[in-house]
Amino acid sequence: MGTVDWTVALAIGAFLVGLAGLTRWILLSRRRSLGSAEDRATFQTLHTAALAAPALRGGLNAESVAKALPHLRDLLGVRTVAITDLDVPLGWSGTDESELAAPLIESAMTHGRSQASNRVIVSPLSVEGRVVGSIVVVDENASAGLARTTIEVAGWVSSQLELAELAASRTALMEAELRALRAQISPHFIYNSLGAIASFVRTDPERARELLLEFADFTRYSFRQHGDFTTLAEELRSIERYLVLEKARFGDRLKVTTRIAPEVLSLTVPFLTIQPLVENAVRHGLERKPGPGSLTVIAEDAGTECRITIEDDGVGADPETVRAVLSGRQTSGSVGLANVDERLRTVYGNDHGLVVETGPGLGTKVTLSIPKFTPATVD
Repeated sequence: MGTVDWTVALAIGAFLVGLAGLTRWILLSRRRSLGSAEDRATFQTLHTAALAAPALRGGLNAESVAKALPHLRDLLGVRTVAITDLDVPLGWSGTDESELAAPLIESAMTHGRSQASNRVIVSPLSVEGRVVGSIVVVDENASAGLARTTIEVAGWVSSQLELAELAASRTALMEAELRALRAQISPHFIYNSLGAIASFVRTDPERARELLLEFADFTRYSFRQHGDFTTLAEELRSIERYLVLEKARFGDRLKVTTRIAPEVLSLTVPFLTIQPLVENAVRHGLERKPGPGSLTVIAEDAGTECRITIEDDGVGADPETVRAVLSGRQTSGSVGLANVDERLRTVYGNDHGLVVETGPGLGTKVTLSIPKFTPATVD
């Protein structure tokens, strides 16, 4: 394809760097003007790619492919373009060339690499490293330049499909509300976390992907179906994931300090003992406080016991309200506070319930002591 191929490839590469690259191109183009043929070709390439993007955000299905293919065909300037999933073509723009392209599609799916003949080019589409389909280009002259451009377009299409998967995951995760209630996790936290993830989907997809993985690890731990006990190290790892998600929402408003004695990390503790207390501090203490807030989590060696403290400088609470919650006379206004207290007393005796120090405007400090003996096997 010569010079035009090189221009298109560069344009696709520029599009892949996202909004920052596009902004830079616009600023430069203003200085150069759009008068030259190369400038106009670059602008047209970006514009055509932008037209295909919304359809691809619908995911890899026949409906979204049908909407995107005409724009992808214009983008590549070829006779025929198709998109497949792992099994069959989802749609063709141009002549259906299934029989001609089938061997190359199968090879691309098997090996995860682009395949080409003198008329057909097939480049795999991938989401987070796994092949999910392919883009198929058929033209009278499948040149090396066209092959390079097809690979670039496949990379861009893959990035759009990843964003589609993130959006789909957000919808799926919202259905976790019932499981969250069973697992003592606040639906309030789930909605906030998904909202934080969604806010990064367009502006910082990599950050959204990282947060989604943190959310997945957090919920996988919290929703597990067996084991009444875990290690303090595992519980603290879950808390760390929780706080990563909350920091994404609060930004600089949330300051977290942890002091953990290494010798207590292997201690056996009741499952979901500390995480609800940390969530309680964030939701009922710091979230309601104007301006920044601080949370401190301490686990220290105290002879025959491990002393754990969760302290915040939030809005605090009425001590009588806290007493009512712990006694079961009031069920609202807390995330698992009474549940944790009851389980601690059941496992270790009445001397090992929660100690809560608080007052309106004074923040809250919750202390618990876990004996170092092992009451049960960690599953």
